[in-house]
Amino acid sequence: MLPVTLESARVRLDLPTRTDAAAITEACQDPEIARWTTIPQPYRPEDAKMFVDALVGPGWASDREYTWAIRRPGSTWLDGVISYRTARRDLGFWLAPAARGLGLVHDAVELVVGFAFDRGAPDVYWECYVGNTASAAVARRAGFSYTGSGDALVPNRDGSPAAAWKGLRRADGTPASDLPWPTGSETDVAGSLAP
Repeated sequence: MLPVTLESARVRLDLPTRTDAAAITEACQDPEIARWTTIPQPYRPEDAKMFVDALVGPGWASDREYTWAIRRPGSTWLDGVISYRTARRDLGFWLAPAARGLGLVHDAVELVVGFAFDRGAPDVYWECYVGNTASAAVARRAGFSYTGSGDALVPNRDGSPAAAWKGLRRADGTPASDLPWPTGSETDVAGSLAP
């Protein structure tokens, strides 16, 4: 599939390119992004270029993974990244610290979920490593139902299993579960988020 640009009043989603390598590298120095994702550590400019070259373009070309840069309208600066993987109908995202609290990720999630539903997906899956209350808040606000915890689709950076909070949003709007969302005080498991 050719890359598709998605827009709302607060956000523009378009293709990350090599010109975004500096912004990606800068954002990936954030301890919270490192904590909740499986990005390489330390994260170097070469990692950003590899991300763009090996994941973004090939993902669109193969219809396996659609990745967008999260930008504010009228800006070329990359504030974050959101991806939708077609095989599992799941999404992942991260946002640079300076762009948090502005509703950008919420709008990005809404746009990507709408994109998936417009292409026939019956539902979209979300997960984060246990404890990532910020990601859980985004999913909850975007209409996902909390479906429980279990093994993450993506292991920890070191390859070990990770525990995840999981959610689902159905295209028809029916709740996938009536379980309450976690509060972040759960102490029986620990982990990180994989975008």
